[in-house]
Amino acid sequence: MNQTLVIGSAVVDVIVRVEHLPKCGEDVHVSRQSRSLGGCAYLVSDILRHFGAPYSLCTAVGGGMYGDFVYEQLKKRGVPIYVRKPEKENGCCYCLVEDEGDGERSFIVDHGIEYTFHESYLENIDTDSIDSVYICGLEIEEYTGWEIIHYLEKHPEYTVYFAPGPRIMRIPADRMEKLLSLGVILHLNEGESMAFTGKDTVEEAAKEIFRRTGSPVVITLGEKGALAYDGKEIFFAPPVKTSVVDTIGAGDSHAGAVISARRFGLSWQEAITAANYVSAAVVAKEGGQLEDMDFAKVLESLPRDLREKIGK
Repeated sequence: MNQTLVIGSAVVDVIVRVEHLPKCGEDVHVSRQSRSLGGCAYLVSDILRHFGAPYSLCTAVGGGMYGDFVYEQLKKRGVPIYVRKPEKENGCCYCLVEDEGDGERSFIVDHGIEYTFHESYLENIDTDSIDSVYICGLEIEEYTGWEIIHYLEKHPEYTVYFAPGPRIMRIPADRMEKLLSLGVILHLNEGESMAFTGKDTVEEAAKEIFRRTGSPVVITLGEKGALAYDGKEIFFAPPVKTSVVDTIGAGDSHAGAVISARRFGLSWQEAITAANYVSAAVVAKEGGQLEDMDFAKVLESLPRDLREKIGK
């Protein structure tokens, strides 16, 4: 089976829970703090691992206390490390979550070597088996973002999944236009889609994105579920009931599940349905990572026809 190349970051998520986010000049107390392995690309790749979908995670692992943490956690989980640069610092992500809020997270990110990309990073990866790629907006925004784009230009045969993220409006316009011209499949949330297109409804936003890419688009709707548009039909998948602890990794896990589902031949309707089950499990726990036991419960909860199609 061919594989998905996942390009992007593996970072330390420092999860900080507070009563409320401080205003300028205000002091607040931390109610709880923890660390976990995160990063958009890593979290996407971990969902592919859970599904048994072949992949390679292309992330640069640096040094310092954060780089050492990432290195040890990846080794512990048996994830191959293709790029190790201990002389360069790894950054981290401070994930702020309000105790009395709806679980929505706010990020303060310190970017390090993990957000960079050079084609040389691929020298130890079996590139002949790649047929799809996941990329994230954070890496496109970085100074090496054009290197990702130039690599993709060399491979028009790839199916490219692109999650621009909440900084979608800060990605340089020339980079964004080039990616759209490559026919990327956008995976984004409702607010991002409407801000990017200037449309008043998510359905209109989906159609506008398709007009600009010529490729399907997936839009998550939070507690309202998710939709996909393939240029002919809008597909809707209802939400999966859950209790929200925090939303860290919700979009990443959804994207990873969509990529996995499509790998196993599921339709867009089926893919976003399965992805909703996965993201519901992620938001029901602290942090963006599912343990094997957590994922086993997700599989048990999936409709039988979907389980059979992905061979679980």
